[in-house]
Amino acid sequence: MCGIVGYVGHQAASQILLSGLQKLEYRGYDSAGIATILEEQLHCIRAKGKLHHLETKLAGWDNPARMGIGHTRWATHGKPEEYNAHPHRDERERLAVVQNGIIENYRDLRIELKEKGYTFRSETDTEVIPHLIADLLKQQTTPNLLEAVRETVNRLTGAFAIAVVSADFPEELIVARQQAPLVIGYGDHEFFCASDTPALIPHTRTILTLDNEEIATLKPSGVELYHFNGDRVRRPPQTLNWNPVMVEKQGFKHFMLKEIYEQPGVVRTCLENYLDEQWSPDSAAGPIKLGLDPSLFQDLERIQIVACGTSWHASLVGQYLLEQLAGVPTVVQYASEFRYAPTPLTPNTLTVGVTQSGETADTLAALEMEKQRRSELSDEFRPRLLGITNRPESSLSRLVPQIIDTHAGIEIGVAATKTFAAQLMAFYLLALDLTYQRQSQSPERLAAIIGELRTLPALLELVLESQERYVETLAHDFVETQDFIYIGRGINFPIALEGALKLKEISYIHAEGYPAGEMKHGPIALLDAKVPVVAIAMPGSVFEKVLSNAQEAKARDARLIGVTPMNEQEARETFDTLLPVPAVDEILSPLVTMVPLQLLAYHISAIRGLDVDQPRNLAKSVTVE
Repeated sequence: MCGIVGYVGHQAASQILLSGLQKLEYRGYDSAGIATILEEQLHCIRAKGKLHHLETKLAGWDNPARMGIGHTRWATHGKPEEYNAHPHRDERERLAVVQNGIIENYRDLRIELKEKGYTFRSETDTEVIPHLIADLLKQQTTPNLLEAVRETVNRLTGAFAIAVVSADFPEELIVARQQAPLVIGYGDHEFFCASDTPALIPHTRTILTLDNEEIATLKPSGVELYHFNGDRVRRPPQTLNWNPVMVEKQGFKHFMLKEIYEQPGVVRTCLENYLDEQWSPDSAAGPIKLGLDPSLFQDLERIQIVACGTSWHASLVGQYLLEQLAGVPTVVQYASEFRYAPTPLTPNTLTVGVTQSGETADTLAALEMEKQRRSELSDEFRPRLLGITNRPESSLSRLVPQIIDTHAGIEIGVAATKTFAAQLMAFYLLALDLTYQRQSQSPERLAAIIGELRTLPALLELVLESQERYVETLAHDFVETQDFIYIGRGINFPIALEGALKLKEISYIHAEGYPAGEMKHGPIALLDAKVPVVAIAMPGSVFEKVLSNAQEAKARDARLIGVTPMNEQEARETFDTLLPVPAVDEILSPLVTMVPLQLLAYHISAIRGLDVDQPRNLAKSVTVE
């Protein structure tokens, strides 16, 4: 949530800051602002609402400043008004601060500062920071901005990332991180900072990701990195393999639609990276090459998965695969709940954290807690931690020793689509690897699943080619609909949850997902001709059951939409409307059933004229609890 950008160098800062903020719009925000230093004066412009309001204020502003900071704010403390927008300044308006995260002890600090005579002009937690820095600078014999910021961050409690500029230090940009992401970009005698790398890649691919309790000073002459205790830290930057073209729409109306169409490529990339193309049941080695330490799986008795949102839905599919294919008892927990009601400690347990961004605060905190509470126990209770993420350079990779990189490429749309497909692929690969190691399925069954898995990219392309125009036409029927019910069973119950989530996220239509067998235990009371029911009915162990549950809805006059193969005669007779998909092995069906539901949500939102890529109140990377 929120976005930070910063620049110091030889170019005009304001346009770099504005374009950087535009690259971070997907994170969600309701106000924006920038502050620059020119001729030892601080200049600050802020605006409520979307960035074009700030851009209008900046139009015609001749400001050749070579240093500044910018921010997009998602309201937590205080209403989304201009006076609460960042940057926030000290009383003398000599320094400015932008901050992501939450300062938990801001009330106590605010009282302390008010008693010293400081006046507050906002309702935010952030405003205590510039006042604290200014107060510490006044106490120094020789003013030192880095030291004042270092002392300030040591007084803050919570999760935060900050960037600071001061008119009294016109070539010095200070950044600090505690639990909220912040990245430094390296240019030619110029340096950038941002809360996420899309803001940096138009300028550089050489980055340094700050760790927790690190502070850095950026000057045209270079970067100096320190720990919060003042010790110097020396760590080389890394090079990203991203290309700026990856974040452009490439002719699609919205990023979300582009990313839906990228899913066949994502599945193909995962297979190319992790599946041995030459494998057969007679091979000496296994089919999956995840590169994980074998000790993760030694004497494995149980798996627990922590995740949030769409990642939680992917994890539910993962649970089904790990239990039904690999035979490993598995439980999926909301990371936000696990933190405060952790499961009893069990021996030989693998903990998997799933987060697209690698920065999800609740997931990271849950993993950290599990690491801490197991760290001093006997070997059978030792922490075994695995991360699944799309961002191998993220905080997750520094917290856990083993990562499955989903290789989805950058995703701009707030509503996850291709990263959901990539997470599903990670679980398929993990489950198949464990299945081979534990010999829990016959070699022939394993070979059959892998053989069909290889056909999935082409099948997904077929779904996209055949469905999009049809779904766009169908979406017009639901522009005024207020409620949807999604149902599925077995491995497709999580897809019903995900389909409902996509619809509510971007179209603002109330939608709920249920196990199809639970319809008669309450949800059926909601049904009438105004409430469409979307049923996922794929041939397999629960096919007839889902059709029977769908008939219950039909008897209540609900319009029935079926995600099902076209050639299933009984399904064609049951459903009023079909969203046909290829007939695949039931165990692989989530990878094809997800696509029509993504398209349905997308087109309903687009027809309603809503902001598909940046739905209200949501953010791509949830970095606060």
